[in-house]
Amino acid sequence: MPLREHLVELRKRLFLAAAGIAVGAVAGWFLYEPVFELLQQPLLDAAAERGGNVSVNFAGLATAFDMQLKVSLFLGALVSSPWWLFQLWAFITPGLTSKERRSAFGFLAAAVPLFLAGSALAAYVMPTAVRVLTDFTPRGASNFIDAQTYLSFVMRFVLAFGLAFVLPVIMVCINLVGLVPARTWAKGWRWAVLLAFVFAAIMTPTPDAITMIVMALPICGLYFAALGICVLHDRRVAKRASTEPDAEPVADTGAEPA
Repeated sequence: MPLREHLVELRKRLFLAAAGIAVGAVAGWFLYEPVFELLQQPLLDAAAERGGNVSVNFAGLATAFDMQLKVSLFLGALVSSPWWLFQLWAFITPGLTSKERRSAFGFLAAAVPLFLAGSALAAYVMPTAVRVLTDFTPRGASNFIDAQTYLSFVMRFVLAFGLAFVLPVIMVCINLVGLVPARTWAKGWRWAVLLAFVFAAIMTPTPDAITMIVMALPICGLYFAALGICVLHDRRVAKRASTEPDAEPVADTGAEPA
């Protein structure tokens, strides 16, 4: 596919993905209040535990509106994850046959639960991260956290780990369509492990190494599981190719070779 058609396809998929997120954001708008209470609950728990004053601060006149809009988009991204993940798959494999396109259902069946699992793992660690970070506030002092900053922190943390859990699925899919062989992934396993720990170190806000390891190990495990699937697929393809009958020889015309 020429570069121009790739760009047109990218624009189309981005538009469809954005439209899906916008539809999900409409539902998220009406769920703002219970979700906001859930988001600020780690702060309230940390304040109650240390006997201090920790709360979300709306600094500007339009900050509350911006907060609700961003929470709605955040929920829209989570709710519409099957839709925009499908658009991602459709962009990666635009020229496949109808039979190969049916593998999109397998991609969604694996990618959506993994995306939600990564997001859930980040949400599970979030209260611990908030508690550790607020513990640095001196006794007797108040910690008024900017609402925009806190929301950006939560969104980056949750969505980043959700996407990190999807990457091994993409790795398997591009192997299944023959774009990258398993030996290429196998050669880069050291870099993959290093990047997983660097990613966890950057995205994990707590200073302890235990949380970083807890977040990095599932990513490494998914990488090696995906590598194993790619190896099995390449072996099956090689075995199938070795058992196919050889092509019939070309008839001898008696002409001298050039």
